Amino acid sequence: MKLSSISKIFLVTFTALFIASCSSDSDAPVYDVIITNGIIYDGTGGVPYKGDVALNDGYIAAVGNIGPAVGRVHINAEGKAIAPGFINMLSWATDTIIEDGRSMGDIKQGVTLEVFGEGWSMGPFSEATATLEQEGQGDIKFDITWRTLGGYLEYLEEKGVSPNVASFVGATTVRINTIGFEDRAPTPDELSDMQAQVRQAMEEGALGVGSSLIYAPAFYAKTDELIALNQVAAEYGGMYISHIRSEGNKLLEAVEELITISAEANIPAEIYHLKAAGAHNWYKMDEVIARVEQARANGQRITADMYNYIAGATGLDAAMPPWVQEGGYGAWAQRLQDPEVRARVKAEMGTNADDWESFYYAAGPDKMILSGFKNPELRHYTGKTLTEVAAMRGTSPEDTAMDLVVEDGSRVGVIYFLMTEENMHKKIAQPWVSFGSDAGSMATEGVFLNSSPHPRAYGNFSRLLGKYVREEGVISLEEAIRRLTSQPAQNLSLRSRGGLIAGYHGDVVVFDPDMVGDRATFSDPHQYAVGMEHVFVNGEQVLSNGEHTGKMPGQVVRGPGWLGWEN
Repeated sequence: MKLSSISKIFLVTFTALFIASCSSDSDAPVYDVIITNGIIYDGTGGVPYKGDVALNDGYIAAVGNIGPAVGRVHINAEGKAIAPGFINMLSWATDTIIEDGRSMGDIKQGVTLEVFGEGWSMGPFSEATATLEQEGQGDIKFDITWRTLGGYLEYLEEKGVSPNVASFVGATTVRINTIGFEDRAPTPDELSDMQAQVRQAMEEGALGVGSSLIYAPAFYAKTDELIALNQVAAEYGGMYISHIRSEGNKLLEAVEELITISAEANIPAEIYHLKAAGAHNWYKMDEVIARVEQARANGQRITADMYNYIAGATGLDAAMPPWVQEGGYGAWAQRLQDPEVRARVKAEMGTNADDWESFYYAAGPDKMILSGFKNPELRHYTGKTLTEVAAMRGTSPEDTAMDLVVEDGSRVGVIYFLMTEENMHKKIAQPWVSFGSDAGSMATEGVFLNSSPHPRAYGNFSRLLGKYVREEGVISLEEAIRRLTSQPAQNLSLRSRGGLIAGYHGDVVVFDPDMVGDRATFSDPHQYAVGMEHVFVNGEQVLSNGEHTGKMPGQVVRGPGWLGWEN
């Protein structure tokens, strides 16, 4: 007999209570795991308390004072925090987790769920899109044997991964499948095809629709197109999540667009990696917060997530105008070899434009660190600023950027310093903000050492708990844990995850609140965070005394529209 998720919760809870009521000291209940004497942070944001947690058959069996009990695994968590597993609201571990399913960088921070889909998702794929993804691979190589988003997630589960995995369906992906890289609106038939792709993904368990509107070809999508896609996701209880159209000069207008899409599609919406980019825009953060608060007061569920650093990371495509990128990478690289085009691109890169987002202008070449190359012959530039590389090559920073895109066969990875610590504190203080790394989950070995990633890949969540909670006191530890666990779980409409509650899945972490913190830096990013001692995913221990156990119990976590749910 197949049990629904709710039935499982009641069954596990009843079983635990029955065992406890029938047992004496000489006949103590036996659990797979008991974690005793810790300080319980249950994910609600409530006052922590000393207690125990028991796990059985992949689920949480009991929380609180469980009395005499026997655990096949027994952990004494005296002086340590026990919490639900953390949710990474913006993960780019889509390929790194294929290379190394242990998900070392995130598991060592307590992340038990990776959420993908910032505009681009690993399905649905047309044959052309699958070929595009295959040809764009760098050091990490894998065969694309799936075509649907559900197929990709199931591929990960079957391959074996340590954390759970989930995904939004990418608005960019469905657009490329149907329109390619053209700068135009879809025809009615094309829009219907795109909506059908969203419908299929939602029925396979997608969490909603994700967009990334500063990048071509996503940039070409107008508001009405995004509303139409999200109306489909809304039918299935999904949400809209977006790298909004501007994080700088048109930041307020971009927030308004997201709020409009939410209202017109009748769907909750979240802002990816909330920021005000560029010193000339920093003052706008107060206005953004006020506008979100107003929408929430009006009954809309508008939320945001963030990473805990003043620098972002993307590619050189964010430094060049969208028109030069129309048609995809091949057309972009070809145009950059035309002297007239180069002159125009060079002029626009340094312009404070309102119709597109120039991170080159917002950061400046001396605050742009080159972090990832596909071409091995260019990797000696890794970790250097664009200004430094331009001096080495004897060309202007703008010309150097264009040349590198052509020579590398990719958009080239770049770290841009764009934000301010004052705004970091303001964002963290908002009760509707959760957290995402916006990075892969890497290991300090193998192919991962060929790049110099943003330190958020190794430290985003531990940095919150160490720097901003323990050291600077921006929010309390119980509030930080709420925003890493139950809040994102509720926003995503997840069933039985995000809390220390009997019957919930056994995603549990144990850490030292006096030690937890990040160690990765911009100059030396390949360093694991510290302080996380034990991590359980679906009841299986994947981290023991800070060391990976080799276990791969990760499951696909599906959204509310999945057809596999029982009524």
